[in-house]
Amino acid sequence: MIGTDQIDRLNGATVVGADGDKIGTVGQVFVDANDGHPSWVTVRTGLFGTKESFVPLDEASAEGDTVRVHFDKDMVKDAPRIDTDSALTPEEEDQLYRYYNLSSAQTSTHSGTDYSGSADAGTYGTGYTSSDADRTTIDADRTDSDTTARTGVTGAGHDTSGPNTDDAMTRSEERLNVGTERVQTGRARLRKYIVTENQTVTVPVEREEVRLEREPITDKNVGAAMDGPALSEEEHEVTLSEERPVVDTETVPVERVRLGTETVTEQETVNKQVRKEQIDFDGEAGRDRV
Repeated sequence: MIGTDQIDRLNGATVVGADGDKIGTVGQVFVDANDGHPSWVTVRTGLFGTKESFVPLDEASAEGDTVRVHFDKDMVKDAPRIDTDSALTPEEEDQLYRYYNLSSAQTSTHSGTDYSGSADAGTYGTGYTSSDADRTTIDADRTDSDTTARTGVTGAGHDTSGPNTDDAMTRSEERLNVGTERVQTGRARLRKYIVTENQTVTVPVEREEVRLEREPITDKNVGAAMDGPALSEEEHEVTLSEERPVVDTETVPVERVRLGTETVTEQETVNKQVRKEQIDFDGEAGRDRV
């Protein structure tokens, strides 16, 4: 059982169910009218902590900023909807006992005495009995802003999953930023090498041949014929010549070759998974308060 010396630590504490799952955070504390020990707390549940469900502290334990109860999250969330800003009537209390399968003898009874909270202890409270029409709840470490919120003026949101920030939740998503980058895909090069091939060219050539010519003795050539001895031995020769092909090579430029590039554009489809956050509302439609 949670004692009166632990009330200070209940406000805003994390409530954990029997299965170890987080249920919510403590909103308000109700004390037993006989001895002042905390017997009920309201647990803020829902996405923005707008729901407050009553849960009994019978057999509950408190360790640091965590309160462990013997009920699971679904059971606490489905508890009877009771207005936490008005008096808790005996009928409402009995309704809660029946829901949690508890008898009034197991928790606070309908005959009560005042809980004597003090300012030195850091708590504020008023006792209640079953016949007290103005029976109220107490908040451990209640501040002026808490009082304002409970009177229906304006209340600040409360984060149930981490430190308090503001009253809004930011939804983010991933988006594709598609660009291009230039990468090397290959190389092209010019290479010059020498090959040998045969060429056939027809060249006209001249040559000399010996031809024997005879001419009769005439008055015109008789003088040349009679020049010399009457009988003699002689030799006469003629040098013959001919043309032969002479082959030589020369190197001449025939063309210029270079490498060039051109840019072509084509369409390419990219596909990638992106993540985005979704926000669900956990509440009862059509009701401003639950």
